[in-house]
Amino acid sequence: MIKVVGDRFCVPYTMELLVKKKIQSFSNSHYDVFDTTGNILLQVDGGIWNLQKKRVMKDPAGLPVVTLREKQAISWKQEWQMHEGESRHCLCSVKRSGGFNIKSNLDVHLASPYKDAACDFRVTGSLASLSIKVRRGNSIIAEVTHSYTWGSYKGKECFKIKVYPEVDYAFIVALLVIMQENDNA
Repeated sequence: MIKVVGDRFCVPYTMELLVKKKIQSFSNSHYDVFDTTGNILLQVDGGIWNLQKKRVMKDPAGLPVVTLREKQAISWKQEWQMHEGESRHCLCSVKRSGGFNIKSNLDVHLASPYKDAACDFRVTGSLASLSIKVRRGNSIIAEVTHSYTWGSYKGKECFKIKVYPEVDYAFIVALLVIMQENDNA
């Protein structure tokens, strides 16, 4: 089982998700995450261009699941931290692999006192290429495809996520949001 956010987001079967992103205003974007039957599973809110980049993922009851915060550091490698709920308890850090790459790969390091240089997960591809893959070692644990439509040009975008069995889908959605924020920065 690959759990980062929590056990309740790991299911024993391959899960298909639909993520709808809507830019609500110049400084606010919103993500809704649905299962294949149309049930809402998660929502992510947060601004696009504000001084403190912060996104809060909530469950259908409106309770905070994770908070994504961009670290304020002067670097070409944007770094985000994923915190449990709205606390400061860090679950992992996510950093762009390189500075100016066409493919903005992400390295994910789980929070651990025994930190080594190797990343625990890697996100490869880019939304510009219409797909990304999340890997743990050589194994693909999730895939994301971006569906361009006329709505994409009006601030409405749609993503399909395939999460493999026993993988934390809230964690995968959070990585998609971070990738989207990095690509739009």
